[in-house]
Amino acid sequence: MSVAPKKPVHTTPAWPMPPSGGYTADDLDTLPDLPPHTELIDGSLVFTTPQTIFHSVTIRMLENSLLRTVPDDLAVLREMTVVISRQQRPEPDLVVVRRDAATTLAQTSFQAQDVLLAVEVVSPESVDRDRETKPLKYAKAGIQHFWRVERKREQAVVHVYQLDDATRSYMLTGIHTDRLKLSLPYEIDIDLTLSY
Repeated sequence: MSVAPKKPVHTTPAWPMPPSGGYTADDLDTLPDLPPHTELIDGSLVFTTPQTIFHSVTIRMLENSLLRTVPDDLAVLREMTVVISRQQRPEPDLVVVRRDAATTLAQTSFQAQDVLLAVEVVSPESVDRDRETKPLKYAKAGIQHFWRVERKREQAVVHVYQLDDATRSYMLTGIHTDRLKLSLPYEIDIDLTLSY
């Protein structure tokens, strides 16, 4: 008589109960065993799902291209959280920050006032956050430039926004499909062809 194989047991991590009023930006550095790339939105922890090849390849292409022409006083970093307020610490896919804001290799976040550009590559599970929630928060925090990158078939489409200081909201300045050529936040010329 053979024994039937046991079904794997799936367990749910024992996440701590949120404190009254929600988590704070500082909690992301002190809560034990958080998954990588955990964000804080409105005092709630947001966990990311596994990323697609499109997401990974697009981030790499944009990062490499931004690094080629970044001025010496700026730095390009991927997947670093931005402290917007006590209960807002999102993690853009890429940021361009003032180089002097990077003070130590152990640093885990930047203040919003040090960020010149935030880039979000939209994933199926993050559509609402990347199109609505995060751009609104970035604009209210005064981040001057925001790019939202969408997938259209096998192509990266970059929606470029600039902050209107009077309204603290973003204005669409262009939609780019083949080439991204801009003068702000610095001289940028990116071939948007994806390869992997």
